[in-house]
Amino acid sequence: MDTFRITTLIDITETGARRADDPFGYRQQQNFLTVLQTIGLRTNMEYHTSPKVVTGTTKQKQLGSAYEGTQTFWQFDFDIVAEGSLNVDMLNTDFNLIPIIVDLAETSKFKNNVFSTQNSKISNINFTLLDK
Repeated sequence: MDTFRITTLIDITETGARRADDPFGYRQQQNFLTVLQTIGLRTNMEYHTSPKVVTGTTKQKQLGSAYEGTQTFWQFDFDIVAEGSLNVDMLNTDFNLIPIIVDLAETSKFKNNVFSTQNSKISNINFTLLDK
């Protein structure tokens, strides 16, 4: 089973909120569902823990150079069921320019309200294949 890690500047907090319950939490949940659905276009996946919030610099996390200083990141680990059905290049292609909801708990401002994977200056999401 392959395990991947997403590291992103986008708030992908899993809240389970519905629109009427908590509008802020609902928007966070929509970003999280966007991540799940984008992965699900290619393969089935499993996850055991919600995205966690960490801090650091974009250089440490291999994200865009336009985001300076200490930032808040969301890290999300997931497994794919069918080994070899997904790789980092596919994730970079699939996520590039997917719309996101901003002005949540992010510490960065984005030029466009999309996941960006193809531009080293404004990249806001990174994918890593973790050791098995």
